[in-house]
Amino acid sequence: DLFAEEVDFFSIGTNDLTQYVLAVDRGNDLVANRFDEMHPAVLQLIAHTIQAAHRKGIFVGMCGEFAANPLATPFLLGMGLDAFSVSPVFIPQIKRIIRSLTYQEAKEITERVLIQQDARSVRKVVSEWFGQNQDILASLMKI
Repeated sequence: DLFAEEVDFFSIGTNDLTQYVLAVDRGNDLVANRFDEMHPAVLQLIAHTIQAAHRKGIFVGMCGEFAANPLATPFLLGMGLDAFSVSPVFIPQIKRIIRSLTYQEAKEITERVLIQQDARSVRKVVSEWFGQNQDILASLMKI
């Protein structure tokens, strides 16, 4: 909230954000398996950041591996993320997912995701949506 008073835009770097929120060094073999961008604490912080920025009319983009994760696309869209900064190879997948759902559907997925207690449950919510939308899943396999 306070940063929104001082900046023109936000760009969320999920690798560092996750590392700091979870206190996990992804380069340390002893704890790297605990690094998980789908952790509810990380997702809550992302959602809060987007909401706070949008209340001030500030653009929010995301860079890093998470922005290119097809499982994350529906709920990041539902959170209101303005831009997905991804490598060109991932653009067709992300674009196809975004075009396949309405903003209302994305918001509903997000609401379900944000009440989950662990990363496994988050993945289950999104996997269920993809399971109900097999045509999207099949089209991603063709890319």
